Amino acid sequence: MKFTVNWLKRHLETDASAEEICEKLTDIGLELEEFEDKAAEFAPFKVALIESAEKHPDADKLKVCTVKTENGNVQVVCGAPNARSGMKGIFAPDKTYIPGLDVTLKKTKIRGIESCGMMVSEREMCLSDEHDGIIEVDDKYEIGTPMSEVFGLDEKVVEIGLTPNRADCAGVRGIARDLAAAGLGTLKDQDESAVNGTFKSDIDVKIEDTDGCYAFYGRQFKNLKNGPSPAWLQNMLKSIGLRPISALVDITNLMTMDQCRPLHVYDADKVKGNIIVRTAKEGETLDALNDKSYTTLGGEVAITDESGILGLGGIVGGTSTGCEEDTTNVFLECALFNPTRTARAGRDLSVSSDARYRFDRGVDPAFAAPGIEMATRLILELCGTDETQVSEIVKAGDEPSDIREITFDPAYTQKLCGIDIDPLEQVRILQALGFICEPKAATYRVVPPSWRSDIEGPACLTEEVTRIYGYDKIEPVSVRSEKAVTAPAETQNLCNARSARAAMASIGLNECVTWSFMPKDLAQHFGSNDNPALTLKNPISSELDQMRPSILPNLIEAAGRNESRGFADVALCEVGPVFRSAKPDGQDYIAGGIRAGAYTPRHWDERTPARAVDAYDAKADAMNVLRACGAPADNAQISSDAPTYYHPGRSGVLRLGKNVIAQFGEIHPAVLEEMGIKTPMVGFEVFLQNIPAARKKGTSKPLLQASSLQPVSKDFAFVVKDDVPAENLERAARAADKKLIADAKVFDVYKGKGIEDGHKSLALDVTIQPVDATLSEEQMEEVMNNIIDAIANKCGGKLRG
Repeated sequence: MKFTVNWLKRHLETDASAEEICEKLTDIGLELEEFEDKAAEFAPFKVALIESAEKHPDADKLKVCTVKTENGNVQVVCGAPNARSGMKGIFAPDKTYIPGLDVTLKKTKIRGIESCGMMVSEREMCLSDEHDGIIEVDDKYEIGTPMSEVFGLDEKVVEIGLTPNRADCAGVRGIARDLAAAGLGTLKDQDESAVNGTFKSDIDVKIEDTDGCYAFYGRQFKNLKNGPSPAWLQNMLKSIGLRPISALVDITNLMTMDQCRPLHVYDADKVKGNIIVRTAKEGETLDALNDKSYTTLGGEVAITDESGILGLGGIVGGTSTGCEEDTTNVFLECALFNPTRTARAGRDLSVSSDARYRFDRGVDPAFAAPGIEMATRLILELCGTDETQVSEIVKAGDEPSDIREITFDPAYTQKLCGIDIDPLEQVRILQALGFICEPKAATYRVVPPSWRSDIEGPACLTEEVTRIYGYDKIEPVSVRSEKAVTAPAETQNLCNARSARAAMASIGLNECVTWSFMPKDLAQHFGSNDNPALTLKNPISSELDQMRPSILPNLIEAAGRNESRGFADVALCEVGPVFRSAKPDGQDYIAGGIRAGAYTPRHWDERTPARAVDAYDAKADAMNVLRACGAPADNAQISSDAPTYYHPGRSGVLRLGKNVIAQFGEIHPAVLEEMGIKTPMVGFEVFLQNIPAARKKGTSKPLLQASSLQPVSKDFAFVVKDDVPAENLERAARAADKKLIADAKVFDVYKGKGIEDGHKSLALDVTIQPVDATLSEEQMEEVMNNIIDAIANKCGGKLRG
């Protein structure tokens, strides 16, 4: 949204400087995007007099001019046909940047004659497309007068970025209202009174598409005099990049930018019969005022007469009823269109316009009537004659009523925004913004203004109060202070996801972000249950037509693409959702990864032998992620019922009771073959939502200190049945004395001579860590006996003799 400081001051009584205005705009949420001081930009260009213009001796179309500037006479070679003696124009001295040519002048010779600077044209100064001659300046301007003063270009142009909810600030009036509420001045009154009509309009209006057009105000004018708009209006439009066309059209552009009230004027003599607002049919054509032609797709809001479409409602008008220089009779439109329908039609037909920008966001429904009255007054002022007649207003439809009442407690601002603002000041701010505030017991009944359709509840009101009062007045609070918010700002799932990402990166996995879709045929290999709700009706690609049941296939395909390009050793990971059904609980949040190729590459040192990745690497990765997320990974039980896309003998599932927290293993060779992958791969999937939250303790405990005492390692060998998992021995040994036993690991498995059939010998290394004092022989013996008893009771193991 562009405007000038002087334009703003037509609505805002203020002594604030341009810099103060820009700073305040950003403070109240209307973020400054660009500030341009046009007077500074055009400072080198000044009025000069051509004292003589002689024919160039070596060029028929060039003239050698003696130009009198404020710093003396210079010689300029000029090719403009209108260059002549006694003419005043705009001179650009040596080393000046010419915006229309994108060049910087330098002293040069043209056909052997030295030229110092140039006399410029309007196109060279980006004032218009006129380039048939140089700019001619009225004799009243003295030599040395700045060009910005001659053309009214001494404006300071402000551009702000608007969020979609602030349609009211798509007009300068709305911006002035916000600044006035923020204490930067006083909002001026404007004349919105009615202009009485003297006859009934010859053109009537009927709305057939009541969903697309809520209300339509029209008014007919007779015996107007159209022509160029006055200089003040042309300069206002030029300053923000709009091209003046004619007084009638310029008035509609002014109302659009000034009041956020798009209008349209029809040449009444070209309208055939009455105006009908209807739904466009497929295949209708419109030659638009933007010099483009459009064919409707059906469903657009069409402004029509007996001859066909005159324009697309809220978007663009047509050339068939456009106003020309000789237009005398006019029909003025001030309508209210459906924002959704307008936006959809604009996107479908790829039409952008200032009107559509505002209707998309929703213009003030209550300003249609005042808007047509203000436009009437402008038309009479700029185009009226002694014979001009104005009709009574024609109205079809009604503005939608959207009166919202909000119960507002000023104390809520402190609770929500952390800033203590006097309740009376909060009421003043809201009233200055146009809200109705009435006391209601200990609270207030607040009615938002018609131009603020984005205000929905008390939280919106606290935001309005706080942004106007000033975010900079919010007291900084340390996160360690009692005032700080103590509730966690992220869910357990997001916390686990963050921890999982960090853990996977730390063990050498590279994070990927892949599609949540995959080929339907491939999805069936990874657990898809042919649920039609998970098949996309409009996929972005025919090969991405199914919601993914697992993260692994996308990572496997990525690893395969790396392999085909010579990068066989790959370690990839991803955190994201997978889909079992379309129900709310049909999604799992997964941290998954794959490894392919060699875990350790070939090396000259024989002590570092190369080896391929295996299922144990995938298990280690899953355990690392679980530990990082705070899961009791060492207490997890392992079962062999992994999904069928894992190798049945080289995979496992990690459980806490019946709760599956992870699965891992080698990817099934048949699945890899189906995917065209030749390299063996292993993978893991951690179910982040299944990880139990850490238990809350009643009292906090001090952090454990590392013992200064030497740990003791003891080896045992137990004979157990073949079907007893090794992890059961480890768990039983650790549970024998949780205070002293730091770790227990199986390091050898033996079957053969001395071991009866159906049994095996497991060698166990137990680390005993004294805490307070060195253990005596009796204490050490007691710990060892506890280990032997625990394994005998829980695993049926016997100490091997």
